[in-house]
Amino acid sequence: MPYVKIELTREGVTREQKQILIKGITDLITETLNKDPHLTHIAIQEIDLDNWGYAGEQVSVLREKGITADKK
Repeated sequence: MPYVKIELTREGVTREQKQILIKGITDLITETLNKDPHLTHIAIQEIDLDNWGYAGEQVSVLREKGITADKK
């Protein structure tokens, strides 16, 4: 029974985007590991920006400084 946990910062990921992640990861596990998709579990946890740190700073502070995770 595969179990995948995705942790994201709480920054407006939509329901539709989450569904795409769940489907894509399930399909990848099914195709790569030959696992039954009905036994594959995906959990998405959203974490407040104050509770996520990077390079010694809270992500909330980094966002205030204009530093984002958006692809350039």
